Amino acid sequence: MAKTKLKEHPREAMSATRILAAQAFSRAAGAPLVHGNSIRLLRDGDENYPAWLDAINSAEKTIYFENYIIHDDKIGRQFADAFIAKAREGIRVRVLYDWMGSFPEASGGFWRRLSDGGVEVRCFNPPRLDSPLGWVSRLHRKSLCVDHRVAFISGLCVGQMWVGYPERKVPPWRDTGVEVSGPVVADVVQAFFRAWAETGPELPADELPDRDSIPATGMVDLRVLASITATAGLYRLEQLITVLAQKKLWLTDAYFVGTTSYVQALRGAAMDGVDVRLLIPGSNGDLRFLRPISRAGYRPLLEAGVRVFEWNGSMLHAKTAVADGRWARVGSSNLNIASWLGNWELDVAVEDPGFAHEMEQMYLRDLNNATEIVLGRKNRVRPVAMTESTAPAPVLSSGLGRRRGGSASQLTAGAIRVSNTVGAALTSRLVLGAAEAKIMMSGGVILLSVAALASLEPLLVTVPFVLIAGWIGISLLIQAYHLHASTDNGTVSDNIDDRIEPFISRDEPFDEALLEPPAEHSLDQVPSKRSLKNPVTIHGPD
Repeated sequence: MAKTKLKEHPREAMSATRILAAQAFSRAAGAPLVHGNSIRLLRDGDENYPAWLDAINSAEKTIYFENYIIHDDKIGRQFADAFIAKAREGIRVRVLYDWMGSFPEASGGFWRRLSDGGVEVRCFNPPRLDSPLGWVSRLHRKSLCVDHRVAFISGLCVGQMWVGYPERKVPPWRDTGVEVSGPVVADVVQAFFRAWAETGPELPADELPDRDSIPATGMVDLRVLASITATAGLYRLEQLITVLAQKKLWLTDAYFVGTTSYVQALRGAAMDGVDVRLLIPGSNGDLRFLRPISRAGYRPLLEAGVRVFEWNGSMLHAKTAVADGRWARVGSSNLNIASWLGNWELDVAVEDPGFAHEMEQMYLRDLNNATEIVLGRKNRVRPVAMTESTAPAPVLSSGLGRRRGGSASQLTAGAIRVSNTVGAALTSRLVLGAAEAKIMMSGGVILLSVAALASLEPLLVTVPFVLIAGWIGISLLIQAYHLHASTDNGTVSDNIDDRIEPFISRDEPFDEALLEPPAEHSLDQVPSKRSLKNPVTIHGPD
């Protein structure tokens, strides 16, 4: 009997640990684990766009679509035609776009055409007198919900660059999305409801489905991570995943600028033996000046054993993660402060060994078109010299392959990296290298230029400050007046959270069977530095 207890004890301890981990995931992310779903992995525009259009064309009741950027180009007009056609059939079609993201990619005429065709169109967070800093928060989500039956979550905006320009031999942007069905679709609809309510009157309560009203379609467990400004749910979850990873943590990101705490978490995992990899854009990033800024953050990761890869194709826009062959994430969030704290984002976290295995296989295929970055002598971060096989794919001139389609995180990410470097130089708390020296030189030149301008023409510095301070002061008075008036009238604005809170209860019972160890997948094909198609060898400084 004693021997039996000794054998059961480790298993019981492991089960208890997994239950605590699942509870921590739910609380950190602010999202419950939803059972009974199915999921399909979709790669690039060639797989995502047709699936979206098929779902739209099959709609019988409702279509909810939100996206950061919708271009007024061939692809954008194709979606506009599909929305208008369904609206004329009597289907409720609602489209939500971000003001900053879609300006000037789509003109007012584009949106008027949709409205005239019966589509309900709203703009998220346009400039307002009473919110001078409102532009910081953007709707960076990319989702589509049809008939409370199927939903799509991805990193793809709507534009020609996601399918490429074959006539110019420009390949499509690399991106990833998923199609989900089952009870979790109710959570995606709920996320759309909250964003829609930020732009005007709320949708009718009877349009918000209950999870129990949507039948199960599979055995996959999902969380919908619907981040809003200043909540940092995904940031907390990413930290937990990094800390708990035991074997592998493979990340893909378009605009990586990790905070000090997140970088330390990645370093700690790598130093503890976890296979940590980071795949990011190479020379064909849509904002080329961000490449040296991003490279300034490579060295502390490389020193700890994190493997860094740069994509050799066109723009890499995917935002994904996969850990230990059982957990994966796909969505709109980049690994930087703008996504973690500033934007409204939408991701799906999947706890399923089969889907994680698919993600791992896709990651390995991506590495076949990537160049690994390693440290050479004197800790210089340098890739191997370009050859025909490693040369980047051509990009469009005239800026067609740069700004358009970029996320709100681009400029913010660069600003954060610059500020971190300058702060390190002033406090001497970080070891700085050659990459940081360029940033420090640029920062010094800019500051000296501003100082010279202020001494020669004080009004050029003073007037903008006065205008901005006055704008903020007026906005505070306007908001104070509205708050005071609503208190005097004894009115309390309706808040969609009051209706949604019972819907997202955190107290659901947890099924321990869901945490049974999955069968191990064979990943013998994981490439080493030498087996990659385009390995990198560093031989010291120039």
